[in-house]
Amino acid sequence: MNAVAYPKGTVKALSRSLRMHYGDKERQAAMDRLHGAFLTPGDLVFDIGAHVGDRISSFRRLGARVVALEPQPGPARIIRLIHRRDPRVTLIEAACGDHEGSIALRIDSANPAVSSASAAFIGAATDAEGRAGQGWDHEITVPCTTLDKLIARYGLPHLLKIDVEGFEAHVLAGLTKPVQVICFEFKTIQHDVAEGCLALLETLGRYRFNVALGETQRLALAEAVTAEAMGDYLRGLPRTAGSGDVYAILQG
Repeated sequence: MNAVAYPKGTVKALSRSLRMHYGDKERQAAMDRLHGAFLTPGDLVFDIGAHVGDRISSFRRLGARVVALEPQPGPARIIRLIHRRDPRVTLIEAACGDHEGSIALRIDSANPAVSSASAAFIGAATDAEGRAGQGWDHEITVPCTTLDKLIARYGLPHLLKIDVEGFEAHVLAGLTKPVQVICFEFKTIQHDVAEGCLALLETLGRYRFNVALGETQRLALAEAVTAEAMGDYLRGLPRTAGSGDVYAILQG
């Protein structure tokens, strides 16, 4: 992987992420309640796009085993520091997509959480209201694997979480086996990505869908709905809703 010299602002940005993701105990408790509805101790979780690892920590508090992918050296270093003594956390410093090999990752040094391998996401985000001053100032080449390759090596996860800034459909395109619970991030500036994910999931199995808006860590719908209904729901959200997580639950 290419050596990376992050600007000084990146250290400040990662410190901000750590405070936001680890400093709010109520948020952590809500996250555990949400994940706890789907997990039991010993379950295997794949965390694709782990950033600074707050979801890893939640999964571990619930007793799950975690295979986490994070391609950025800075966030990956943080995960290693936090979980270095935990044998039930496996960190892979790589991206995930629809092919094995390598991939170009565009880095936003001031906000590494929005670094992305998707040119379409970067274009949409650059033009989005409220994102003035956000920029992807350099690029690194990182290893890339697929979900099928991860499953062949580590086993079939019970829960798969994907948060990769507009690259979610590419990640799901590398999966040919149904997973019991799949959580993928959506953004209102890119409805087509979420719709692509819903379409791919329909090819894998009989899924029903729910959604957690923003950082609420709470399912918004009283009961899970079809892919078509979820697509309608997402398209009906205002752009100001920003983002959230769709939960796909395999039926039967």
